[in-house]
Amino acid sequence: MESLVYLFTVNLDWQLIGLISEIDRFDASWTSIERVEQQNLKQLKSIATVRSVGASTRIEGSKLSDEEVDVLLKNIDITKLEDRDSQEVVGYFEALDIISETYQDIRISVGDIKNLHNILMKYSTKDEWHKGDYKQHSNAVEARYPNGKSEIIFQTTEPGFATEDAMNKLIEWYHQENAIHPLVKCALFTYEFLSIHPFQDGNGRLSRLLSALLLLKNKYQWIQYVSFEHEIENRKNEYYRVLRSCQAQRPDENISDWINFFFDALKNIQVQLMQKLHRHHTDEQLLPREKMIISFIENHPGCKSGAIAKGLNISRPIVIRELLVLIEKNKIEKLGTGSATQYLIR
Repeated sequence: MESLVYLFTVNLDWQLIGLISEIDRFDASWTSIERVEQQNLKQLKSIATVRSVGASTRIEGSKLSDEEVDVLLKNIDITKLEDRDSQEVVGYFEALDIISETYQDIRISVGDIKNLHNILMKYSTKDEWHKGDYKQHSNAVEARYPNGKSEIIFQTTEPGFATEDAMNKLIEWYHQENAIHPLVKCALFTYEFLSIHPFQDGNGRLSRLLSALLLLKNKYQWIQYVSFEHEIENRKNEYYRVLRSCQAQRPDENISDWINFFFDALKNIQVQLMQKLHRHHTDEQLLPREKMIISFIENHPGCKSGAIAKGLNISRPIVIRELLVLIEKNKIEKLGTGSATQYLIR
């Protein structure tokens, strides 16, 4: 059954209803899970933050790995943020941290959205002229690929009155709409924000920050403990393809594919979160040194044995022996061979 929601058509079929039901069933049990898992969740939130910052900036072209992001965030020196990747990482981290700590006080308003953009671009010297303000020039959505090529996906709303009017209407709709499910509102707001592309740069990163903010404000608290951004990075081609497919129909597009993608990504990270919590319980049976190594790998996915030895101050031969044991116990997996060998949590 097709329904008109805001400016768009949405197919309210059984697939969509099923995804909403799955997400909400998990959410209904979250309060009790959170109460029992308080200690584990602190660690998961720290890991998720690093992964979210790394993934969201890499989607837009950053080259920093999660390990490099982790090192940077643990040793932030704003006087030494000379390269663009580092500037974007620290800006994203500060914006995400503010959302996590004060989301109840942040309004879905022009002023607060502009302020988040200002924080996001705070250290980006190249963006000094436009941070915190709507775009002054026409822009277009581009997909950037590892081989250096880029592709125009969508021509966005024109700057000036057209952008201001589109954002005002979206925000007004968000506050007045009470009939549809809050998850649909979150997905639709993110989609239209990306379509308007109201700022000169940083729209992709800000859209993911706004998704987190909207989910938190609608009481989906578990989003803090797993990385939505990392899920999108893993499905980057699908992410752009779905956006392009929907936006190509403007105006009056059917955005069912986007909403289904958004919900499927949420469902997947719920599964990942429960797997992580389960693994923490099974890890309680491990020896102290094994736990240290697993914790290090979880915080530094793709690390090598030398980095583990240096980080934990354990001799490399002992680390290699312990890694073999953890592989046998099915706790970690090995990628590559020889000096290129990397380790990941299963």
